[in-house]
Order: sequence, then C-alpha cells, then structure tokens
Amino acid sequence: MTEVREVEQHRRPGGFTQDQLDWVPWLEPIRLEDATEEQRPHLEGFRGESPYFRLLARDPEVLGERSANDKEIFYGRGGLARTERELAATATSRHNGCVYCTSVHARFTAELSKRPTDVQKILDEGVTARVDERWDAVVDFAAALAAQPPRADADHLARLRAVGFTAEEIGDLVLATASFSWANRLMLSLGEPEVPARAV
Repeated sequence: MTEVREVEQHRRPGGFTQDQLDWVPWLEPIRLEDATEEQRPHLEGFRGESPYFRLLARDPEVLGERSANDKEIFYGRGGLARTERELAATATSRHNGCVYCTSVHARFTAELSKRPTDVQKILDEGVTARVDERWDAVVDFAAALAAQPPRADADHLARLRAVGFTAEEIGDLVLATASFSWANRLMLSLGEPEVPARAV
C-alpha cells in the first residue's frame, strides 16, 4: 500500500463540530473496481464511496464483524432509545478526541433529540458540560467508561438508575461506549478529518 495525501492546514476542522466532514486515510483504500468477490458485499451503497470502508475492506472478515456489531448496537432491539445510544457515541468520541466520529454522531443526536444547542454545548465544552440530569448521567458514564483505565463505578450506575435507566438500557450504553472507543481508535490511527472542499 502507498501513502496518500495529508490534509492541508486550511482544510483541517477548527474544532468539534456538527458539520459534515470528510475523512482522509493515510493508507490507500482499495478501489471499487479492484474489489474482490469477498470484499464487494461489504461495499454496497454509500460504503463504496467511503474511503474509510474501502480501507477496512482490505480485511473483509473483520469489516463484516464490525458492521454487524455496529448495526446491532445502534439499530437492534435493546431497551435504550436510539437518541441516547447516539449521545453515548458522541460523548465517547468527544472524550477520545475523534473529531470525525464526534461530528457524525453529534448530528444524529441533534436530529433525533431536536436539541442541537445542547449537543453543541457538549462539543464546545467537552464531557464536563452540564445539560440536564439524564444527559449528564449518560455523558459522565460514557466518558468514565471510555477513560484509560476505565473509571466507571457504582456511583455512575446509581446515577443512571436514579434518572430512570433500566439494567437493559445501561447494558446498551456500555455497548455503544465500548464500540465507539474501538471505532475512534481506528479512525484516529488510520486517517484524519477534513473540511469538504465545498465548505472552504
């Protein structure tokens, strides 16, 4: 594989944002026309246009497991509302410093909750921002679980229960946070975000 371009300074995001960003890989993704029979099913639809998925398709078995995991966590039948799964992904990504993942899941959180101002507050101030009891409990738990080493404890669980989360819903928060701690590390180690040319 050969190296590809790095993001020019004027195209680097100025901070955490809800705006749509591009992502530039540091290694060359596969080209759709070169995809093997094993890789092609993992690149259907928008994924074939994404350099991230075309890069991960170099290991199609792992990409298949990653995609199934992501689908189940965010669209599965667990007890937690999708909005709060996205909020956990946003908080985890903000804590881990992944500008690209934060932007994606902040947009989902804002759209689903109809609370873009509250979402932006978390982006601007970080995971110590205070919004309301329920969101604060989710953000604090996600950030504590994503920390290295993790520092989520019984007090975090007690807060979640106090604002109405069930054991099943807390389990979903754990899965969303763990999944995005992994996803953030992939994004951060394989490439960097870029402001789209049309927005510069």
